[in-house]
Amino acid sequence: MPIAATGELIADAAARRGAVAAFNVITLEHAEAIVEGAEAAGSPVILQISENAVKYHGGRLRPLARAAHESARAATVPVALHLDHVHSPELLHQAAECGFSSAMFDAARLPYAENLAATRAAVVWAHGEGLWLEAELGQVGGKNGEAALDAHAPGARTDPEEALAFVAATGVDALAVAVGTSHAMTSRDARIDHGLLARLRDAVPVPLVLHGSSGASDDELARAVAGGIAKVNIGTALNIALTGAIRERLAQDERGVDPRAYLALGRDAMARTVSRLISVLPAPAAKATA
Repeated sequence: MPIAATGELIADAAARRGAVAAFNVITLEHAEAIVEGAEAAGSPVILQISENAVKYHGGRLRPLARAAHESARAATVPVALHLDHVHSPELLHQAAECGFSSAMFDAARLPYAENLAATRAAVVWAHGEGLWLEAELGQVGGKNGEAALDAHAPGARTDPEEALAFVAATGVDALAVAVGTSHAMTSRDARIDHGLLARLRDAVPVPLVLHGSSGASDDELARAVAGGIAKVNIGTALNIALTGAIRERLAQDERGVDPRAYLALGRDAMARTVSRLISVLPAPAAKATA
């Protein structure tokens, strides 16, 4: 199947008041598991590679991107490729040549005016290359080992009026909003501020994205999608499944040395997690997307 375009999947999901799940790829096993889980769920999916994952692979984007691209091509459901949480303009500028149809440029760590200017420059470049661009406003917290912000701390939540002005000034195609979730959560007790999400949905004219979704319960995720989230980012939940399966296998076979034995179990566990999480989202039905 041809590689899907992220913007088209998101637009279709938003029109249906649903959401597309976007899962982070760190290894080939992640990519294979995400595709397998999406096929089992009969749903489109987004494979996304973060700048941190690129750093893990020695700063080389192309090998992992190629693996994700080939996994997507072999899928029986629409699969899009997204470059996630990019801080470096140099890395962003590799997106088009590496087969991505979209990217998330993350300048949210900068003061508002600098975030706006950097994001606007990223949008101009991306649109010139035919790429869809996501940005973030408000601090989700939890990235790079930093402590998550308290839900009511200054900067922890996205302000609707500021979000509207930011989108108008930058021209971004989607906005990741801080509404109570945090990156890298290993528990699922995040409480989403659904009132704030409703105000953001009414104020912001582009699709909204939820980061840190591994920390939200099934009910919270479903409610967030019903409340206006069109893209749900999930990463840590896959790593929990992978690591748990590997730990269990190695505990049972302390003398085993063949990585295929435990990586296969880890991949299967991730695929089940993908399928289950997709099932709790009001998601659009799979269809071919050029």
